Amino acid sequence: MSARIAPAERPYAADMEEALARLMPAGVAPLLLFRTVAREQRLFRRMMAGGLLDKGTLSLREREIAIDRTCARCGAEYEWGVHVALFGERVGFGPAEQHALVAEESDAACWTPRERLIVRLVDQLHATATIDDALWAMLAAEFRDEQLIELIMLAGAYHMISFLVNALKLPSEAFAAGFPK
Repeated sequence: MSARIAPAERPYAADMEEALARLMPAGVAPLLLFRTVAREQRLFRRMMAGGLLDKGTLSLREREIAIDRTCARCGAEYEWGVHVALFGERVGFGPAEQHALVAEESDAACWTPRERLIVRLVDQLHATATIDDALWAMLAAEFRDEQLIELIMLAGAYHMISFLVNALKLPSEAFAAGFPK
């Protein structure tokens, strides 16, 4: 499969070269997603300015559950695979967690009760674009307000990323994981 829009190619403007280099671990080329959006520097800068990959109020594992579940629900294997490849081992995502991230049900045994709430939040936002009062009460008993805002923003941001990678038909990165069968 080839992408619908070709990525920007070197030579990049000096500030774009620096920005792209900062996004990836040493020795890893910038993602096809980043290089494609970099065709329009204004959009690239806006997307990066709205990024939520900083330390934040959640643990790295909680953040990755929210991101990866969102990408899975959207069918965005490109972005799911990048995140699982780059962060999965660091957050303890083995085969059980990877399967649970893409499974229909939200109550997999590999999740703690707190993590199940994250999965349920993502699922409900994906299905209804809101969170009902019953789930909100459970979330509010477990998470601080700042964490709830971050979880909702992560789900929204990764819906946008999922729309982008799916609509552009970006082929998987060579190092990325694929959805488990």
